[in-house]
Amino acid sequence: MSELHKFLFEGLPVRGMLVRLTDSWQEVLSRRQALGEHPAPVRALLGEMAAAAVLMQANIKFNGALVLQIFGDGPVKLAVAEVQPELTFRATAKVVGEVAEGAGLEAMLNVGGQGRCAITLDPKERLPGQQPYQGVVPLHGDRREPLQQVAQVLEHYMLQSEQLDTCLVLAADDKVAAGLLIQRLPVEGSGNLGGRSNEDEIGRNEDYKRIALLAATLTRDELLGLQPPQILHRLFHEETVRLFEPLQPRFACTCSRERVRNMLRGLGREESDSLIAERGEVEVGCEFCGQQYRFDAVDVGEMFTPPRNQPPSSDAVQ
Repeated sequence: MSELHKFLFEGLPVRGMLVRLTDSWQEVLSRRQALGEHPAPVRALLGEMAAAAVLMQANIKFNGALVLQIFGDGPVKLAVAEVQPELTFRATAKVVGEVAEGAGLEAMLNVGGQGRCAITLDPKERLPGQQPYQGVVPLHGDRREPLQQVAQVLEHYMLQSEQLDTCLVLAADDKVAAGLLIQRLPVEGSGNLGGRSNEDEIGRNEDYKRIALLAATLTRDELLGLQPPQILHRLFHEETVRLFEPLQPRFACTCSRERVRNMLRGLGREESDSLIAERGEVEVGCEFCGQQYRFDAVDVGEMFTPPRNQPPSSDAVQ
């Protein structure tokens, strides 16, 4: 079963989370096979992004969707992981070229140096005029091993956007997508401004540095193969760690027939009718879960027929 464990280091301004996506991650991959199986490096990329997005959503307790996107200038044009407040998640990627076996982040997404990572927070209930918050950072790094590449980008994002030191270790294969997050908490006192760390103190906390160095020794095989209590003992047996009850992330897709219907209404009557004339029906597949939605001529006609006692819409007039 997929689990997320939160923990604190007693007496230290450091917190952590450890996630293992097992059955839920395998369901993502099994559904993606219906749309054409991604190459192994792309599957690993999506697994790392899914684990990271679950960690970040659980870390901020945001009442809305957290969407992690990487826009590439290589064969992978887009990779997306989306997590809802209850820790349901989904992931997908758009691949338009050949991805070599063992390809890293640079070869997949940042061939020309134009890759970007965006994190969007989209509240469930928006105020009038409110727009989702989005932060964007470039893809850059020192060409470390593939295990660290996505983590490195997100560490940079957290430092830039939250002004908090963060250590991430991520790994994924076809059975498990896993991640460890260690974060320095704001320290109360003279170095704290309005509940946030003074920028001059970033990276200076020796307790955080020690724990982050220990976390960085975690290998890919250990992260994928060991259970959370084993990992915590392996890394932090000399620390006093308080472990909380685990949460259960799971796969769930937010697509629906009604959402697809609204999308077709947005295209307009003329475009929808042309699809019917060309193909006999409109077929739309969800890129996240593979669910197919089909609409025939009668369905399309009903979309643009106004309810009784209401004036026709502008699309219906057309």
